[in-house]
Amino acid sequence: MTQSHVAIVTGASRGFGKALTAALLDRGWTVVVDARRGSDLKSTVAELNSGRLIPLPGDVTDASHRGALVSAATGAGPLRLLVNNASRLGPSPQPALADYPPDELRAVYEANVFAPLALIRAALPALTANAGTIVNVTSDAALEPYPGWGGYGSSKAALDQLSAILAAEVPAVAVYAFDPGDMRTEMHQAAFPGEDISDRAEPEAKVPALLHLLDTRPPAGRYRAADSVVSGARS
Repeated sequence: MTQSHVAIVTGASRGFGKALTAALLDRGWTVVVDARRGSDLKSTVAELNSGRLIPLPGDVTDASHRGALVSAATGAGPLRLLVNNASRLGPSPQPALADYPPDELRAVYEANVFAPLALIRAALPALTANAGTIVNVTSDAALEPYPGWGGYGSSKAALDQLSAILAAEVPAVAVYAFDPGDMRTEMHQAAFPGEDISDRAEPEAKVPALLHLLDTRPPAGRYRAADSVVSGARS
């Protein structure tokens, strides 16, 4: 029997990670997923109901958990995709940088910068051997100076630069920073406490742009779902 391609998607119990996982399963992938909240992950597994879904509850900032993710993935078949989707917003409401609690800022960087890089390093031998793809989910807050977004935004800016440098250093692997844009998610609601975010798109609406990126494998770079990704537009 031919083994299916294997992906790791972090933060996959809800939102964009869950929507992407469902799409990959529909395409025949085996997907190793994680989430910090085990109960949410259990519900997602029951909903998606696929024998090719391998759930591992845990926190990507934990080294042993990252090792377990890579071991599960490489044990299931050729690892061809890593999606660093798990993120930490920080305090809600978000504080100004001058008032940002140092411990909270460190936690944001741990989740949004150091953990993705560490997971990349652990998965890189397999991804290199399989000419795989790395997708680091980013945000327009990495580019725009929105008041109150100093912690999350600067961490995503660091992730963008890590993605660009990694792409230059490891040409055998396609490395993308992917900005899905505003979505109707729990994290986005936490970023705007008390506001109505029902006008934001559902995460499922953003998945086709990323799937097209995977299908066409354009040059490494930063891509936005809002751009004409279907025609290979680059941002």
